[in-house]
Amino acid sequence: MKNWMSLQADFGNFQYRRNVYVFALKMSFLAVILSGAVIGLTIPPLGLLGLLPVTLSHAIGFGAIFSWLVGGTVSGVLSLAAGFTMRELTLSRAEFEKLSRTDTLSGLLNRRAFTEALDNTEGNASLVIFDVDRFKTINDRFGHACGDAVITAVSSVLTSAFDELCVVARLGGEEFGVIISGEPLEARLERIEAVQADIAGRPIVAEGHQIAITISGGVADLIPGRNKQQVYASADRALYLAKALGRNRVVHEREGLHHAWHGLAENGQDAEGRGLGSDNVMQAYGI
Repeated sequence: MKNWMSLQADFGNFQYRRNVYVFALKMSFLAVILSGAVIGLTIPPLGLLGLLPVTLSHAIGFGAIFSWLVGGTVSGVLSLAAGFTMRELTLSRAEFEKLSRTDTLSGLLNRRAFTEALDNTEGNASLVIFDVDRFKTINDRFGHACGDAVITAVSSVLTSAFDELCVVARLGGEEFGVIISGEPLEARLERIEAVQADIAGRPIVAEGHQIAITISGGVADLIPGRNKQQVYASADRALYLAKALGRNRVVHEREGLHHAWHGLAENGQDAEGRGLGSDNVMQAYGI
C-alpha cells in the first residue's frame, strides 16, 4: 500500500481537481477491499469459537456493509484531504520551479534554465547572444528605472520575434540569449538581423524620456557533436567583434576573420593607430 501511494504521489497530476477526486475514489476502494479482506480472515475463526453474537452469515454481511459505509466514507474523506494537500504542494513546487528558472524583471528564462536548454539542444540550430549597446550610459543618464524599462522592452520584442521552437532568456544585466531551431541557417540569420533592426528603429518611452537603443549580436552554430561550451564561446567572441566594429549589428562566427580585417580597416584602424579594444578583438580571432 505504501508503494502504491508513493506511485500515486509521484505520477498523479495533482494540479487538477479531477485527479484529486480520482485519487480519493481509488483510495476508498482500496480501503474497502482491505477491510473486507480483514473481515473475511477474522470473522470465520470467531464464529467457530462461538464468540459472535449473531450467526456467521449475518456477521459477514454486517462486516461488508460497515466496511463500505464506514471504511469507505472515512478513507474517502481522509484521501480527499490528503489529495488537496498534495495538490497545494504540487502547485507550490511548480511555482517555485518556475521562479527558480525565470528572470523576475523580464519574465524570460534565466541563465540557469538557458544553460539547461542549450545542453539539451540537438540537431542544427543557432545560438545568438544579444547585448544592449551602451546600457551603462542609459542607466547613468536616465536612471535605473529607465534601464529596467529598456530591459523589459527588449524582452518583449524578443518574445514576439521568436516562436515556441526557440528558447529566449535573459543571461544577466543587459545580455540576452536565444536558441533558434527549425529553420535553415540563412533564415535564422534573417530573423536575427530583423530583430536587431526592429529594436534600432523603435525608441523606448520611459519616465518621460524617449530613449533610442540598439543591440549587438553574436551568432554561432549548434551542430551535432559540437561542444556546447565552444559554441557559446564562439558566439561571445562574435558579439565582442560586433561591439568593436561599431555596435548595432549582428556578426556570425564565420564572418569573424572577414570583419576583423576589413571592418576594422574601414573604420580607419590600421596597424599603427588601432586601440586596445581592436587589439583584443584581433587577438581573439588569432590575428
